[in-house]
Amino acid sequence: MGGLKRRDFITLLGGAAAVWPRAAHGQQAGAVRRVGVLMGYPETDPEAQLRSSLFLQALAALGWTEGRNVHILFRYAPAGTELGRAHAKELVEARADVIVAQTTPIALALQRETRTIPIVFVNVVDPVGSGLVASLARPGGNITGFTHFEPSFIGKWLTMLTEIAPGIRRVAMMFSPKTLPPYQVYTRLAETVAPSFGIKPVEMPVLDAAEIKRTLHDFAREESGALIVLPDLTTSIHRDLIVALANELHLASVYPFAVFVRAGGLMSYGADNNDQYRRPADYVDRILNGAKPAELPVQAPVKFETGINLKTAKTLGLTVPATFLVQADVVIE
Repeated sequence: MGGLKRRDFITLLGGAAAVWPRAAHGQQAGAVRRVGVLMGYPETDPEAQLRSSLFLQALAALGWTEGRNVHILFRYAPAGTELGRAHAKELVEARADVIVAQTTPIALALQRETRTIPIVFVNVVDPVGSGLVASLARPGGNITGFTHFEPSFIGKWLTMLTEIAPGIRRVAMMFSPKTLPPYQVYTRLAETVAPSFGIKPVEMPVLDAAEIKRTLHDFAREESGALIVLPDLTTSIHRDLIVALANELHLASVYPFAVFVRAGGLMSYGADNNDQYRRPADYVDRILNGAKPAELPVQAPVKFETGINLKTAKTLGLTVPATFLVQADVVIE
């Protein structure tokens, strides 16, 4: 087993310990099946626990119960490529029946390890351009899943920023090229769309907390700036730092997920992350019942979420348009 260590897994649903079995891959229906989940959050991150729980709940609703007909092994690779590769190799050696992969780098790490074990990705931006699938309608290999990108996001983010802070002329787009390799999908669209708003987009690549601090302070030295934080593991993991700095530097900011608004961020718009982590359970269920990933189309997000933090807006001296409050799903007062 290539040095694979057997570990106990405490299910997030029931709290009962269960040991991952060493049954052979390809076992018949009715036997205990094995599902791997490789996430890019630290295990201790509340968002990791929430996303894991949502996936498990959706799987249970489809009849898959931990310890009865399925064993689930979680692995966590917090924005780290090397750790992601190690865990990808481990899950493949465990001969899982299907593996769920969070984000593009993790899906790519699993793809390098296996072309046969089914993989269902979530929160991937450009699966065709990244080489994960042949096409969205017919993936064609052992990988399929769920994207969290819509081209309309760029225009929506810019509209929100210009409505709440009409004087902005520059917008920094923060991302990590390490954990968001297809970032050009966003930046190229911004180059096309931003001029119609009278705004110049500025790429802001960051790799760690030190770079986040330095680049935000450098950007804020000039006036008329605002911030777009792209959906990326690095920015998600450092969300508290980014929010605190953006508010300290009086930068109007829009974030990809409502968790940033709950952490004190000004506003957010993006795919409903709770829904995104429930949906892969359906494909896992289908695959465990015989479906082929090659024949399951990649799906775009279907639910979206808008958030606004009124307390932060007041602190920044910004007036929230009434339309924001009507549209918002999450309002922090």
